[in-house]
Amino acid sequence: MAKVFRSTFDQLYDGQHTGRYRLDQLFKTEKTHFGTLIEINLQREFRFDDGDVLDFNIAGHEVDCKYSHSGAWMLPLESFDQLILGLSADDRRSEWSAGIVRVTEANRRTSENRDKKTGLNSYGRQQVRWLHHLAPMQPNALLQLPTASVERIFAQRSGQARLNELFRVATNCRLSRNIVATVAQQDDYMKRVRYNGGSRSALRPEGYLILGGDYSAQRDLAGALAVAVPEPGEFVSLQVVPADIPGPGSVEMDGGLWRVAAAGERISGPAPRLAHGNG
Repeated sequence: MAKVFRSTFDQLYDGQHTGRYRLDQLFKTEKTHFGTLIEINLQREFRFDDGDVLDFNIAGHEVDCKYSHSGAWMLPLESFDQLILGLSADDRRSEWSAGIVRVTEANRRTSENRDKKTGLNSYGRQQVRWLHHLAPMQPNALLQLPTASVERIFAQRSGQARLNELFRVATNCRLSRNIVATVAQQDDYMKRVRYNGGSRSALRPEGYLILGGDYSAQRDLAGALAVAVPEPGEFVSLQVVPADIPGPGSVEMDGGLWRVAAAGERISGPAPRLAHGNG
């Protein structure tokens, strides 16, 4: 379910074409549309049947799907005495939650808004049966970097320059393919990462190594270097320097022994080149 939340955020941001990566950059109608999108994407992922009255039929039960960024689900009359699947997510914290509760009279507020909708009362919130509560999802690296670093990235004029700056400032971070697309804002964004003119070539003289999670050998390198291990579809950038002696945190690459550079350490030469065929 975590990947459905991640893909729904990314679908709304449409970063490759807009450069957007956070909720406050969306129009009000787009934010409202999140609930509809997450419902559609969940049904596609889990193949829930349509309900006769409510959104889904799950194991013979009518279930209404409700999303709120804050977890304050708005409940219409048709959900009264019915089961709801309550969803919420926080992209900045990389967390999401999903719970089941029945909207009984005891569980809901007596007050209504102008649309005749209400919400759970304090007792009702305690009755939520959490399927997942504050569970992790793939991080949005642009929300975790310092604001000044993100501004440096997007201040670059070309997509390649922005991508190079991303890999400079976001070291030891899991960078999703969508983050790469958002920063590059070009159709051939994956080409901009590779050797032969991409960021791997451009940043190699500065000691940067860009590991890709699509290759088990590169995931193993990340583990041996004791840095964040990229998942499939992700990258991790790091600066490396020659290691003096073998040991934990050092690894053989390109005919030499290497380790992760310490903060502020002088870089004396180019990074090793990743083996042909896996980068």
